Formats: sequence, structure tokens, C-alpha cells
Amino acid sequence: MRKQALSDEILLKIDKPARYIGNEVNCIVKNKEEVEVRFAMCFPDVYEIGMSHLGIQILYDMFNQWEDVWCERVYSPWMDLDKIMREQDIPLFALESQDSVKDFDFLGITIQYEMCYTNILQVLDLSKIPLYSVDRTWDDPIVIGGGPCAYNPEPLADFFDLFYMGEGETVYRRLVDLYKECKKKNVSREEFIREAGKIPGIYAPSMYQVEYKEDGTIQRFYPKYEDMPKKIKKEIVMDITNTYYPEAPVVPFIKATQDRVVLEIQRGCIRGCRFCQAGMVYRPVRERDVEMLKDRAYKMLKNTGHEEISLSSLSSSDYSHLGELVNFLIDEFKGQGINVSLPSLRIDAFALDVMSKVQDVRKSSLTFAPEAGSQRMRDVINKGLTEEVILRGAGLAFEAGWNRVKLYFMLGLPTETEEDIKGIAYLSETIAKRYYEIPKEERNGKVQIVASSSFFVPKPFTPFQWASMNTKDEFLHKAHIVNSTIKEQLNKKSIKYNWHEADVTVLEGVLARGDRRVGKVILNAYKNGALYDAWSETFDNEIWMKAFEEEQVDIMFYTKRERDVEEILPWDFIDVGVSKEFLKREWERAKSEVVTPNCRMECQGCGAAGFGGGVCFEAKN
Repeated sequence: MRKQALSDEILLKIDKPARYIGNEVNCIVKNKEEVEVRFAMCFPDVYEIGMSHLGIQILYDMFNQWEDVWCERVYSPWMDLDKIMREQDIPLFALESQDSVKDFDFLGITIQYEMCYTNILQVLDLSKIPLYSVDRTWDDPIVIGGGPCAYNPEPLADFFDLFYMGEGETVYRRLVDLYKECKKKNVSREEFIREAGKIPGIYAPSMYQVEYKEDGTIQRFYPKYEDMPKKIKKEIVMDITNTYYPEAPVVPFIKATQDRVVLEIQRGCIRGCRFCQAGMVYRPVRERDVEMLKDRAYKMLKNTGHEEISLSSLSSSDYSHLGELVNFLIDEFKGQGINVSLPSLRIDAFALDVMSKVQDVRKSSLTFAPEAGSQRMRDVINKGLTEEVILRGAGLAFEAGWNRVKLYFMLGLPTETEEDIKGIAYLSETIAKRYYEIPKEERNGKVQIVASSSFFVPKPFTPFQWASMNTKDEFLHKAHIVNSTIKEQLNKKSIKYNWHEADVTVLEGVLARGDRRVGKVILNAYKNGALYDAWSETFDNEIWMKAFEEEQVDIMFYTKRERDVEEILPWDFIDVGVSKEFLKREWERAKSEVVTPNCRMECQGCGAAGFGGGVCFEAKN
């Protein structure tokens, strides 16, 4: 019988105790005496957010299909339990067995967002695992990180033993087998890490050295040993139909952020938006077979009891069998009270027809993501969306009965002018005007437009990775220009405008673009109380500003400074398949306001064809 890590007394004191008790429907429990390797899979945020993450569900299913491995789940304890665990010296535990994380062989951490970095240190600290990898012994798990932020692992390099670059379905089996072999041979922990670093896609940061120039830029990044790879190439699954995908995902006890069945219909994106890291690093585009998706839809709904199914993709409209799949889902499940959710759709006649079948038009809002207010700026970022297309989509929606629209923009983009900034207000006003062109008797009340601005961070492996980033004051000044312009317009009462926290964005920029020297800032901030930095109510910018000052790390060096295209970047040792030459070409095209056609229209020679499949493969055949 499994023990309970937290007493009833503690569970009654904390918010949402169901976050910590495990035993959910479809969770997998094995006899720990019958497995050779125990893997703790961690999402460093609260349970509700972690339970919504598809990547962990896929890996959890994969690991647990292997008879010699038992994979369990771990999430960050919320502030109330964190305090109690420290006061009462309770080690962090996995949900399925309630055993201490320190007793596991591996601790795998999904690094989804830069603002979770202090939560990673919380997980290590509460697990009683030394924060620095150099201080660990075989009594500690191997700490391995993966996910989108692993594409610049350097700010976290000192805290991880290994990083996994790319998609997790490929070489984890080799890593687990190597671990078993090294334990049997009684080799040192350092020797295991060195051997693991030779597996494709695995990066062992302790096996590499960095040297810096006097101006702070990187002089040289190189392996300490000749037998270590100079470049780490991302791992990728080309056949995403015949690979791991859960049929019975774990069903949370409490409402998760996305409490639904998720069908990943494709990976990658053909669009080539120059600000979008996901659109670059997940290339090439690969589609799942529509019959496989129909089968999984049946099985996952049956095995979970969920009442909603969501199609997951960076750009769902580009999935070539979307019409067939959506119509199947509507016909099969609509009469059973199953909702179909369709994020990432371009708003056209097909999308509106589908949405009207699956949504209550009077209650739901439509989302457009123009990203920039002016056509010039949309050309710079390669959005491939004209004002004419936006207005046509909005007009079709209004005529079909919708009257609520969400608009997503970015501020602080490269080459941005005041006219581009005001364009956000002008486009919002133009869309509102389009609504009032409909005869009054045909309208559905007043139009409601919510325009939101996030602030731009130049991410690694995008054409904008060399760009300068705005300061906090510059970001806020631009947001106020938009806000004041909206207030001067005719339809100001129909338009609500809000914007992201500028100080959080600046910090995100440092963590996204930083090198190993940023690690000491993360540790300093964590030791002084920084935690749950992704949450507005717990983020404390003062702690971070003090940490940068005490560690003598210059924020502007990582954000404001435009980087030379010949400079060695902290992430240059990683090969994501998209070449640096392609990114340089796109950077120049952005500055010249030249639009690049999408992958299906014309191959741009980005380098992803080297993987031998997807859209690249189709285009050549």
C-alpha cells in the first residue's frame, strides 16, 4: 500500500490539496521492485498548468510502455505548501508513489517558459538535490532538461546534468539503456554524463568550456574532450503517425487550464513568421494521418470522459485534411455533448462555418492575430496577412452574428516607427467601423473589441535573434501611444486595450538570450525569494534587479545591444536544422521589408530538408 506524503492535517491547510494526492483516472502505478529505472517527469509550475501540457502526456505514455521503466509526475508546489515543506522538512515527492524525488534515477524537467527558471531551482531544492550539477553524486538523480527553452540552455547550464535537444520520442531509450549499463559496471557519474553527451541530441554542459572576450562576447565555445561532439543536432520524429501518442491520458482531479482531450494534428509551421521561434525550431512540417487522429479521438474521449476535444497545431488551417477531420468530429460527437475546439485557425469562410457549428455565436469571441498594426510592419515580420484579408474575415464573422473580437499585437518589433505603433489603434478602429457597416437591424448588439499587446523578445534561432530589444520604459511609452490614440477615435467605447508587463518581458529577454554568466543571477534571485515569476501576483521585479546588481551582470548587454551577425551566440553550438545562413538572409529581408513565401508556395532552402521529410520532402517529389 502506498504511503501518503502529506498528512491529512497539512492537506486541510492548503489550497487545492488534489494537486498533490495522485491516484487520478489513468495514472500509471507499477511495482517499483519490478522496474530498473524510475523517471520523475516534472513540469515546474502548478499542477493545473502542468496537467495541460501535451508533451509530458506523450513522454509519460512512452516511458510507461517500457516494462523496465516507471515514469511518475512532479509539479511545483504552490506557495502555501512550499512554506510548509520547508518548515517541516518534507522532501518533494512524485504523485504516483508519493516517494521522494531524490530516490529516482532521473529527474526530467520540461523547460517551457523562461519565467519558470526559479521554479526549477525550487524543485531541486525541495527534492534535496544539490542545485549545482558539479556537487551531485550517484545518490542524486540525473537531472535532464528538455522543451523549447532548451534551445538556449546556457543560463541553466550549471544546474543540469544533461539537456535533450528536440523531440523526446527518439533517443530516450538509448539514454536509459546507457544508464543501466553504467550502473552495472559501477562507472563514475561523470563518466556516465560524458558518454550520455555522445548520444545524438543530448548535451552535457559540464563537458564544454566557454571563453569570453574583453567586451563580454563569446571568444570560443568548445568541448573539453576530443570525443565530444562540437555541435548538438536536434532530434526529430519524421513519422509522427506511427509513434507514441496516449490513448488514455491522465484525467486531473481538479479543473486544469486545458481540461480536454488534445489531438496534435501536425508539428511545425509553413508560415515563416520571423519573430516565431516555434515556427523555426519545429521545422519541417509533419502531419499526422487523419485516420489515426479519428481513432485517437474515439479512444481518448472514451478513456477520459472529457467533454471537449481540441486540435493542437501552430497553424491548424494549414493541416491538409482539416475539413475531413473537423466534419468527422462534428458529425460523430456533437450529439453526445462533445465540444470541438479549434485554436490557431485563420478566419475565413470555412473556419466561420465550422465555428458556427461548434460554438454559441452569441457567447463566443473570435481571435485574430495581426501581430502588427501597419502593413509595412507585417511585411517586416513576414506575417503574410494583409489588412484586406483581416477586414474580410472580420466582415464575414460580423455578418454571421459574432460581435466580440480579440486582437493580438506585438510592440517593440525591429524597425518599428510611431506610425506602425499607432497602426494598432487604427486597425482596431477600422474593424469596429466594419461592424457598424452592417444594417442596424442585422447587428447583434454593440461590437466589443479587445486589443492586446505583448512586448517583443528576439528569441534564439529566429531571424530576429540579432535584433536589439526595447527597454521597459520604451515598451511602456509605446503602449501609451496606442492607448491614447484609441481614446481619440470615434469608436473608442467599443475598443478595450491592454498590454503585458514590461518588466517581465525584459527579464524574459535576458533569460532567453543569456549565457552561462546569467545562471548566478537566477540563483541569487531564487535565494532571495523569487518564485512563480510567470504569475503577476508573485512576481517581484525588485528581487531580480538587485540580483543583477549584486552579481554585476548588465541587463542591457543581453537585451538592448544589437548583435553582430558574425558574433558567436550562446546557442550557436546547437543545430536545429535551420541554417544560420538562412536566418541571416531573413534578417536582411526583414530590414528591406521583403515578404518570403510560405514553405508550400516555394522552398527557401532553410536547411530543414536535411531531415528528409515533411513539406520539404513533398515539395521535392
